[in-house]
Amino acid sequence: MHFVLRELPREEIPRLQAFFAANPEYFLAVEGRPPGEDSGREEYESLPPAQWSFDRKIVLVFEDSSGSILAMADLIANLFSKGVWHVGLFVVATSLHGTGAAKAMYEHLESWMRANGAHWSRLGVVVGNERAERFWMRMGYREVRKRLGVAMGARTNDIRVMMKPLADGSMDEYFALVKRDLEST
Repeated sequence: MHFVLRELPREEIPRLQAFFAANPEYFLAVEGRPPGEDSGREEYESLPPAQWSFDRKIVLVFEDSSGSILAMADLIANLFSKGVWHVGLFVVATSLHGTGAAKAMYEHLESWMRANGAHWSRLGVVVGNERAERFWMRMGYREVRKRLGVAMGARTNDIRVMMKPLADGSMDEYFALVKRDLEST
C-alpha cells in the first residue's frame, strides 16, 4: 500500500473533520455517539492537562496518491519525560479495516516517531474496544496500568494505559521516567 505521512496544518482542520464524519466507528465505540460537528478542531486543539510536561502536539495524516486521508494520528512529544511519546489517537479509514493497512501505517508512524526522538511510546485504549485492544497488543504494547471511570463523550470508560519501548529499555527504566504509570486510578 502506498501512502504519504505528513503533518496536518491548522488550515486543513475541515479535511480532518470530513475524515471523522466519513469514519465514525471510533467515536461510536468510544464515545457512544458519532463525531460532533467540531470534532476535528477539538482533536486538533486538545492538549494534555496544564500540569503535564510535554514539548508539542502533532497531528499527522496518511494520504494516498490522490491526497485522500487514509488515516490520522495525534501524538504528544516528550510527555512527562524526554523520549516518551504518547499516541493520543490513531484512526484508520473503515474501508481499510482488516486489510493490513493499519499495521503498515502504524509501523511507518513508529519509525517516524523514532526518527524524531521517541524512545518510548504510550497510549490509552478503552477496555472493551476489542479490535483496538487486539491491535495494540499485536503491535507490541503492554499494559502498565488502568484508569477507571474516564468520561468520554456520552460514555464513561475504563482505559488500559499501554506502553512499548521503541529502543532498548526495560520496564523499570520506563517507570523511572513516567512514575504516573506506576499508579492505579
